[in-house]
Amino acid sequence: MLLSIENLRKCYGTPDGSVLTVIDVPAFSLDAGQQVALCGTSGSGKTTFLNLIAGILLPDEGRIELDGCSVSETSEAGRDRLRARTIGYIFQTFNLLQGYTCIENVLLGMSFGPGADRRWASELLERVGLGRRLDHFPRQLSTGQQQRVAVARALANRPKLVLADEPTGNLDPASAAESLGLVRETCRENGAALLLVSHDRKVLGQFDNVRDLADINRAAAGPSAGEAKP
Repeated sequence: MLLSIENLRKCYGTPDGSVLTVIDVPAFSLDAGQQVALCGTSGSGKTTFLNLIAGILLPDEGRIELDGCSVSETSEAGRDRLRARTIGYIFQTFNLLQGYTCIENVLLGMSFGPGADRRWASELLERVGLGRRLDHFPRQLSTGQQQRVAVARALANRPKLVLADEPTGNLDPASAAESLGLVRETCRENGAALLLVSHDRKVLGQFDNVRDLADINRAAAGPSAGEAKP
């Protein structure tokens, strides 16, 4: 088992002094190579759930074990190392470095893992349709093209787990299908698991395993559930 979660809980304080429980997951797991799509209502905690798995946020309670390591009990530096060697994260907001070119953004992501490989970085950017824009800066790209750079960067270190937060949300239908196909194919080639969040029914329809967050998250099923941004 690649990912195992037990009794995971994350809460936030609200302006009126009450406590809002965003994540309350008794159990969740992923095997190596498994591909799961996660759906749910807006504000139900999907992004928070991914950020907890990645170690970007720490839970208030519970245990997250990834590739034999306890994410929730590891130091910040240890979580950074674990994330670099194990996780590829496709952020909804891209998180590209504006002062670096397309290929530099991908190479920089590699530098935190096994090391920069310009040939592999170029191949990934070629496969997402940016082979002629390796030296373009994010500001010189459309929103959809920036999303493709983010996809290439997330796959660059051949991660064991890919977390994808609405990875096709800013792409036209043809580009969305191409990018999703690349993500899933690369995961299969490398035996990586994929946990993808999406509202798009066409995207969800391509997965055999679709989970509604409300089915695994007691907080998401509650009437007062919501998602507080970190």
